Amino acid sequence: METVSERFLRYVALDTQSDEFSESCPSTAKQLVLGDMLVKELLTIGLADAKIDENGYVYATLPGDPSLPTIGLIAHMDTSPDTSGKDVKAKVVCYEGGDILLNDQEQIWLREKDYESLSRNVGKHLIVTDGTTLLGADDKAGIAEIMACVERLAGQSAPHATVKVAFTPDEEIGRGADLFDVPFFGADYAYTVDGGALGEIEYENFNAAGAKITVKGKNIHPGSAKNKMVNSQNVAMELHGLLPVDQRPEHTEGYEGFFHLTDICGEVEQTVLRYIIRDHDGEKFAQKKELLTAVCQFINSKYGPDTACLEMKDSYYNMRGQIEPCMYIVERAQKAMKAVGIEPVSVPIRGGTDGARLSFMGLPCPNLCTGGENFHGRFEYIPVEDMEAITKILVQLLTNVN
Repeated sequence: METVSERFLRYVALDTQSDEFSESCPSTAKQLVLGDMLVKELLTIGLADAKIDENGYVYATLPGDPSLPTIGLIAHMDTSPDTSGKDVKAKVVCYEGGDILLNDQEQIWLREKDYESLSRNVGKHLIVTDGTTLLGADDKAGIAEIMACVERLAGQSAPHATVKVAFTPDEEIGRGADLFDVPFFGADYAYTVDGGALGEIEYENFNAAGAKITVKGKNIHPGSAKNKMVNSQNVAMELHGLLPVDQRPEHTEGYEGFFHLTDICGEVEQTVLRYIIRDHDGEKFAQKKELLTAVCQFINSKYGPDTACLEMKDSYYNMRGQIEPCMYIVERAQKAMKAVGIEPVSVPIRGGTDGARLSFMGLPCPNLCTGGENFHGRFEYIPVEDMEAITKILVQLLTNVN
């Protein structure tokens, strides 16, 4: 039987980045390569109905005791567009403390002073990159842990719940639940395995919106530009400067929300700014959107109508209100963790998961840890021992259902 870390290393070798500028589903065809692989592996394990649908969603069932609830396990196949996921060169390091040399040729180091999580992982085996790509633990670790879990359940005689498995495309660009077939999935409730450090259980997440602001300028030869030129780049910087500095991601934590300028591209004639807006509190979330609208209106009053054209759309909402009426599913996850010697910790997600949207679609779906650290960047890593512990948690969760 393949270990969870061996599975993981196979999966991260595949490039599955999603593309927010694509209108197809999945947004990139390369996600289908992983999806097809997972279907074949699920069939081999014994999940006879495993399939991938026309939109790239993988579904499968491991039949269990019909007197127990039907429980879903969900992870996503895509990796973040923020950092390259091509040609991932993962390696396992026996970590004894200090800095880790990721890439000798380019002298790339994973520094203990920069990543305090390293201190709690001394003595473990860490899967790291070569410092030139992300690793892909978000969320191929979740996939590997779910696959290892169902393989173990399929090979044992002890009674367990019926397990519904799903692997989704395009979660990283906010579309993972867009075409998820909740009635077909058929679970009473589910868990996304898409969180961070070992022991985390999450049932609160940000309310989220995306915004695109197109700033229009007026170009003219700089030698004769006085009182005529409007440089859209300068106006865009002015607009950005009107947003509160203390509400940027680098200055916030916990339940504090933010405006995040994800990218800016422009020239004198036109500049485009893209933002994500986040807050756990619904009222504060609404206030942030109102502030961005007011800032654009101010720019238009100063430079003329339609100078700043705002397009804003909500992405997902805080699932806490959907989970609180059925907190027993969180408590069951906590009991499963304690049963294998892991102390559970409930933390607010400073992001989102497929589970947030699925909870609003009628499928209560809190989020469980994967064990990964430093997601979306070149210094991402995951302890082998934590992946094994999470696999045990999932097995416990499905075999001890009251």
